[in-house]
Amino acid sequence: MLDNILISGFADEIDMNLDTQLKVVKELGMRYICIRAADGKGIADYTPEEFEANILPRLKAAGVGVSSMGSPIGKIDIDDEDAYAKQLQQLENLCQICKLADCKYIRMFSFWMPKDKNPDDYTDQVLAKLEGFAKVAEKYDVILIHENEKDIYGDIGRRCKVILDKLASPHFKAAFDFANFVQCGEDTEVCWEMLKEHVVYIHIKDAVTNNSDNVLCGTGDGKIPQLLKKLIREDGYQGFLTLEPHLFMFSTFKALETAEVSKTFNKAASGADGFIQQYHALVDILNTI
Repeated sequence: MLDNILISGFADEIDMNLDTQLKVVKELGMRYICIRAADGKGIADYTPEEFEANILPRLKAAGVGVSSMGSPIGKIDIDDEDAYAKQLQQLENLCQICKLADCKYIRMFSFWMPKDKNPDDYTDQVLAKLEGFAKVAEKYDVILIHENEKDIYGDIGRRCKVILDKLASPHFKAAFDFANFVQCGEDTEVCWEMLKEHVVYIHIKDAVTNNSDNVLCGTGDGKIPQLLKKLIREDGYQGFLTLEPHLFMFSTFKALETAEVSKTFNKAASGADGFIQQYHALVDILNTI
């Protein structure tokens, strides 16, 4: 494996039970996971006390660290003030959980946009609310990593660059997701060149352009093999490559996704099967590098 490259993964795609998640990743030889949900509960719904009592001892016993908290922060309507206030408190808890887990990253988003409206009209409102999140992260010395999710403000490269450039915060960076850019009609190579100075974290998820299907990494239009070679060998990327297979319909997706559920799932026999397939496909790519 390459020096300074660590493989992690959204382990709830394996199973909602944390012990099952840890069993599978340990068998693969992985030393990190991204926690999005554990034991049927989203990470943002845990208190620091619950995490310390119920989750942390099992992670330590397994010898598995946490690469990031796969939070839903920012996955709310831009005009929903009650939801924003709730998420500010959830973010306080998540930052405290990060400290307990010796984790520095919290994955987050830049708000659902009103249908049939131009997202560019909401730039100032988005920036103001993201700055509120960033101030909480700064308080705890945690880094928020913005995922370019479909149908949020920062779903395309240009708008991702707007928020990253405008906030210009060491506590607000980018998580680069190949598949989501493909599903938004973006060229991942163009997006990488546009955003690479802000990217500190990478999701390994692929998709095809013609029907937006999620597919095994390296088999879609995300240009994952050639871009990983470039960003590691030429651009000096160091850090996590986090598996997010989306090859089997998992519980957390059903709970968090508000867009029409894609028919892209269930290409694997189970969540664990899809996760294992994605792991080996990534390792094969890295071995060529």
